[in-house]
Parts: sequence; structure tokens; C-alpha cells
Amino acid sequence: MTIRPCTQADLDALLSLFYAAVHTACAADYTPAQLSAWAPEAPDSARWAEKLRQETFLTAEEDGTLLGFGAIEGTYLDLLYVRPDRQGRGIGTVLCDFLEQQCTGPVLTVHASRTARPFFEARGYRLIHGQQVERRGQMLENFVLKKDLA
Repeated sequence: MTIRPCTQADLDALLSLFYAAVHTACAADYTPAQLSAWAPEAPDSARWAEKLRQETFLTAEEDGTLLGFGAIEGTYLDLLYVRPDRQGRGIGTVLCDFLEQQCTGPVLTVHASRTARPFFEARGYRLIHGQQVERRGQMLENFVLKKDLA
């Protein structure tokens, strides 16, 4: 498995993986309407392209196949997703290790879904509070967690 920076050429593959990961891995924790609001079938490609320019995106790939990706901006871990058929094999752990090394401060913050919360807590992130966020007219619960890196 190789970890490398994302490029604009990766955008379509990132969006496909994002959609599949949300709609598969999170299906037990959120309603279909919430999943569609979070990861719509027709994503805002321009917004994602801008995120790629502003944040540090990393991909995990093997033999040219995208296995997962993550993004960090300063002290905020923004994204971490793994292909549904490759989850539970350490890909998210490796990506998160690399992303944590990119953190620009002593404390890293993540807003984790119900699905991802146990992953982050197992890595030493502590729960700050739960919150409701609005996505395309749907309310979704997620959790603010922080990890001391110093």
C-alpha cells in the first residue's frame, strides 16, 4: 500500500469512494435521507476541487486502486474514508497516522460520525460533545473529539 498526496486527477475516484463509504458503512447509523444529504449522488465537484486545493489530502492506494483517503487542514482532521470492501484492514489507521503527522498544533480536532466515533476513540481521541449538523435540509448527529498530540 502506498500513501501519497492527492491531485485534482484523483477527484472523480475520491467522490466515488466517498459516496460508497458513506452509503455502505454508515447505513446502520443514519437514515437513507440523511445519507443522501451527507453524500449526494451528484456531489458538488467544484466545492471538492476547492477543498483539494486548500487542505492536505492523502490517498492510500494499491496497484493503482484507491483504497482510502483523508484530509487535514491545520489542526482539523476533515475527512477519512476507506472503500467499503477494504474496511477493517488497517487502511484507515495508516492514513490517520500520516494525517496526524501533518497537524500544525498540539491538539487535533475531528467531527466524527456515529460510525467513525469508536475508531477515533480507540486512537485516543476524547469526546468533547455531540452535536447536530444540517446537511441539505437533514439533521445529522456527529461528535466533536480531540486528541493531544504533544
